[in-house]
Amino acid sequence: MNQTAILTEPARTVPIAADVDLCVVGGGCSGTFAAIRAARMGLKVALVEVLNQFGGAGSSRMVNVWHSFWSTDGETRLMAGLNQETMERLAKRGVVLERVKTDPDWQFCFSPAELACELDRMVEEAGVIPFLHARAVAAPTENGRVTAVIIEDKSGRRAIRAKQFIDASGDADLCFLAGGEDATARRPHLQPPTTAGIFEGLEGMREIDPEFKLGKTVYDTENPHHLGPGFLWAAPLPGSHHNRTVFGTRVKGVDCSVAEDLTFAEMDGRKQLRQILDALKYRYGSEREFGLIALPACIGIRDTRHAQCHHQLTEEEVLEGTSFDDAIAFGSYRVDVHHQGEAGITFRYLDGTESVRYTDGRPCTDGRWREERDTDPTYYQIPFRSLMVNTHRNLLACGRCLDADIGAFGAVRVMVNCNQMGEAAAVASALACQQGIDSQAVEASLIRTEIIKQGGVIPGM
Repeated sequence: MNQTAILTEPARTVPIAADVDLCVVGGGCSGTFAAIRAARMGLKVALVEVLNQFGGAGSSRMVNVWHSFWSTDGETRLMAGLNQETMERLAKRGVVLERVKTDPDWQFCFSPAELACELDRMVEEAGVIPFLHARAVAAPTENGRVTAVIIEDKSGRRAIRAKQFIDASGDADLCFLAGGEDATARRPHLQPPTTAGIFEGLEGMREIDPEFKLGKTVYDTENPHHLGPGFLWAAPLPGSHHNRTVFGTRVKGVDCSVAEDLTFAEMDGRKQLRQILDALKYRYGSEREFGLIALPACIGIRDTRHAQCHHQLTEEEVLEGTSFDDAIAFGSYRVDVHHQGEAGITFRYLDGTESVRYTDGRPCTDGRWREERDTDPTYYQIPFRSLMVNTHRNLLACGRCLDADIGAFGAVRVMVNCNQMGEAAAVASALACQQGIDSQAVEASLIRTEIIKQGGVIPGM
């Protein structure tokens, strides 16, 4: 592709598709929860999503587990709000599995399809104005404020004007379009993306082979279809008795905020899924029928652009359980860094332990990232200032867009944490509209108090 070729478009007027109090760009769970919470607080809200459904990683990317709502010792509840409400709604439909609240891997497992359907219902009930199949392509600004989001959808190029804006795009698209700075330059590498797949034929494999391990089969170098060294896990699929969601692909060396890299990653991820299927068929084909029966709408992206905000959350702050007077979200999920240049994952825990894990047959290593202490933190905090974009007073970043270093991001990027950020950004935006100020000017103490009023949790308050 010739990167120097330029085509000049003629100037044109853009019709206004909506005039609202709040525009949320990105309809993953964090953005959808932001839109729902703000609408329930009385705001007129537009929600822009590039795909065909809401839910992001939990629906379109089929990552169907949510991590614990509790501290590592199970003594302190860290979250409620729309996280809890959504799981309760899905439980009523019989499509949620729940494990003990201190399980380090996951507390809830759900149906991605049912999540998407339930979010539709919640968006409609709240009166949010939805824009599906809509991509944000420009963001006019004036005097340090975003004034509108330009979208392109099936109706053409249109504008959404708003008083407040939330970037929940995952890739900091709105921040980037508005001319904000990208914080990823301060990071050693991006965590690689994973394409999930739903497979049939995995249930009951231990009856055929008592030593069966999916990772061992997929990474077996004697199998002609094996994947390169890596890490794999699988989850049940509530609502389906015979299928499992498998997470074993890794596309290395890509930045999915770059068009060419995203295209390559999508195709390579699907290629790796077929390798998993073929490796299973090669090893057990005569004894079991296997099938790759569903693909996600898009690859599961862990890490791309990040907004530069008033504070970059650090791994040390997470692992030490640092207290912030403007804390608006809380979590206990471990630091989880997927390696870019090599296989495996490094886990770091609040109790000072560390583990490098593989599922390709290599021995895992366990140790400590710090010396033992008498007491350890049992959860960490995410400050509001890590959502406050440096360049625009009425723009907040939430979810994967927040400003965090690679270690901190490895912990806070999971959905239950991102969802809290979305609700907090919505509360700030609603209070800003009530007070006639910008969202970044709202006092953190008021945000924290209002989160509790709206059914959320602030430990210690």
